[in-house]
Amino acid sequence: MDKKIRDIMTPDPVGVYYDQTLAETARVMRDAGVGAVLVVNGDSLSGVVTDRDLVVRGLAEGAGPDSPVGPVCSAKLVGVDADAGVAEAQRLMGENAVRRLPVIDDGQIVGIVSIGDLAASGTEDHSPLAEVSKAEPNT
Repeated sequence: MDKKIRDIMTPDPVGVYYDQTLAETARVMRDAGVGAVLVVNGDSLSGVVTDRDLVVRGLAEGAGPDSPVGPVCSAKLVGVDADAGVAEAQRLMGENAVRRLPVIDDGQIVGIVSIGDLAASGTEDHSPLAEVSKAEPNT
């Protein structure tokens, strides 16, 4: 039976405000031990920003650590229902070329599922991606 996304997601996603700085966002990620956070502008979700976005879209393009995070977030939002199967998340990630999806339950974002979560949930316990995904982070 296909596992549900709610069974493998990381619950309680971390967020930052659109006008918070790149440096503040990096510290939030570090302190929470995550590689992606939601970006909120007022009462609405503006996008997702990853550690890679901070470097590639931010610092490498000349933004300083005091620049706002909002402009570097991925604004194309694709989410998955918490009761969807793993195969649905894999399909959405592939079609949209994303590695993380916000998880939605009853109209609210309740988690994030990553490509690593999908790999670690599979039946192939010894795939390289599954092994790396199950390892403790090296902080």
